[in-house]
Amino acid sequence: MDQKKKRISVAGLLITIGIVYGDIGTSPLYVMKSIVTGNGGIANVNRELILGSISLIFWTVTLLTTVKYVMIALNATNHGEGGIFALYALVRKRAKWLVMPALIGGAALLADGTLTPAVTVTTSIEGLKNMHFGSSIPVPDQNSVIIITIVILLLLFSIQTFGTSIIGKAFGPIMLIWFSFLGLIGIHNMMQDWSILEALNPLLAIKVLFSPANKVGIFILGSIFLATTGAEALYSDVGHVGRGNILGSWPYVFICLALNYLGQGVWILQNPNYHTNGTELNPFFEAVPANLRLFAIILATIAAIIASQALITGSFTLVSEASGLKFLPRMKINYPTTEHGQIYIPAVNKMICIVTIAIVMFFRTSEHMEAAYGLSITVTMLMTTLLLFEYLGAKNHPLILRLCFLIVFGFIEGMFLISSLTKFTHGGYVTVLIAGFIGIIMFIWFFGNKIRDKHEGANTYVRLDKYTDMLADLSHDDDYPVYATNLVYMAKVKYNKFIKREILYSILDKRPKRAGAYWFVSVNITNEPYTAKYAVNTYDTKNIINVQLYLGFKKQTSVNVYLRQVVHDLIKDGTIESQPQEYTTSPGREVGDFSFVIVKDVVSSLTKLKGFEKWIVTARVWLQNLSSNPASWFGLEYTDTVVESVPLILGRPSRDLHIKRVAPCDYSHLKNEDEVIQ
Repeated sequence: MDQKKKRISVAGLLITIGIVYGDIGTSPLYVMKSIVTGNGGIANVNRELILGSISLIFWTVTLLTTVKYVMIALNATNHGEGGIFALYALVRKRAKWLVMPALIGGAALLADGTLTPAVTVTTSIEGLKNMHFGSSIPVPDQNSVIIITIVILLLLFSIQTFGTSIIGKAFGPIMLIWFSFLGLIGIHNMMQDWSILEALNPLLAIKVLFSPANKVGIFILGSIFLATTGAEALYSDVGHVGRGNILGSWPYVFICLALNYLGQGVWILQNPNYHTNGTELNPFFEAVPANLRLFAIILATIAAIIASQALITGSFTLVSEASGLKFLPRMKINYPTTEHGQIYIPAVNKMICIVTIAIVMFFRTSEHMEAAYGLSITVTMLMTTLLLFEYLGAKNHPLILRLCFLIVFGFIEGMFLISSLTKFTHGGYVTVLIAGFIGIIMFIWFFGNKIRDKHEGANTYVRLDKYTDMLADLSHDDDYPVYATNLVYMAKVKYNKFIKREILYSILDKRPKRAGAYWFVSVNITNEPYTAKYAVNTYDTKNIINVQLYLGFKKQTSVNVYLRQVVHDLIKDGTIESQPQEYTTSPGREVGDFSFVIVKDVVSSLTKLKGFEKWIVTARVWLQNLSSNPASWFGLEYTDTVVESVPLILGRPSRDLHIKRVAPCDYSHLKNEDEVIQ
């Protein structure tokens, strides 16, 4: 599958343009607008500022997007998947502390992604505000903008269930038109002043940072950074489209973006006294000829919708990888297509949708959203730089080259972070709070697992084959009522023999459960779409069976259906005994009833962890029980399923629990019963 993904094809390039570049491709809608607004409006800018700003944009995209991500980061994929979590999986064995940049960067990226759909769609719809269509004005005020934006976002999130392949095929041709339109409009304006190409001189980028023409100084980088915020999403989406298709399509995308920024620069310099009749100036729309402006707004709106797609699909990938790394609880993942990299996570889709709409309603205008946009992503880029430094070390690159990489990109991104900190009080705190919330969940889940593993000790797992005789005796012990013909535990059996003690505790200690057959079932998801296989180990018995199900990622995990087929097979070949039913609506039925048991942990009061460790473990177990529906996960919603709580006891029991026996009290001196009661 990986080799197939790496092949460049026309269809692959089109899908890539459709789902990868939406975020970075819509940056011309608001970058120059933010720069001009930050410097006091179009009447207060001059040639030095505009040339320097465009130079900053060009070289920022060149260094951060092209060099760091397209040329370096795209090589750092884990089985074809990209993103900060995939990168961490490649380097985590090099140092334990690397988990922190992965947690911080991942949380920041997921948080910043909620702003992308909000800011891009709102900016586009604002282009329609106060525009006359004959004698009517369909979008007369900001409230209308908000309503239309929310409707569009709801439609966008609702189509995610169809998968990125279908969406990419639909969006690809539109985004190709969008980028071509950007380039052509840029050239159209550049024809008025070809000297704008002087902006490609990198010295102008450095000079403008310290020029009096730039009234905000180094903090202009907060606006410049908006031009490259989609770079991290590009890296996260490589698993959906393949590295080769990104390498093949990026040059065209980059050229079109550069041309448009240059064209906007020409328009700004030629219209210093431009009046917007009370509406907010957006150089992107103003640079478009009047007879094409409505087309530009419609196209920009569609592109803004697609821009949101890049972050949404990237978020699905990130969450999936985070679950695999035990950063987040396990979530239900759907695979709309036959390609393993293209996924849909309903719970994540709903959460991003809710938060994005809340952001639109909170900020209300694109200007306020832009003030908050980009702060969190600078943190993610810095964390990715740290992890890439270690990745280059794992690939045996010379230390001097690795240090150059770290210093150059660490310095650039550090400057962007400092300049973006001014956004904190203007709304950046919203994404910081969201990132903090996500980060806390990941921290609890990851370190809760670590603390639990540390304190569970050697007695956590026992050998299943050591208990086969006891289980067989219980199965035939008439002193206990039959619990079920087939008692099934959804339990991972490691190395075909080790099982958690709590499973056997549930069968033998809690209240002995007599059954005709004991089943221990593990579900293993494969990288192929339609795998449907199983393996069994009966430990030389007729009624103790370890079943390993191997299911493709497109196969439904309907354990009860598969297990009945397994029972039929094993009865037919004599591996287990027949289970004839005396009372049944199906004459000749050989398979008995099933009872499924899923064991979940509850932190026991006997747990003797203290302080921080106890809080983390308790929070982790609470999150597990809150976030997962194990019956649904295994396809057991309509079966006889019991979710059983077992005590999780960590740490050594305290001696305070021992009680000393004493002689009974002598109350013979009391005169009446009232005194006894008192």
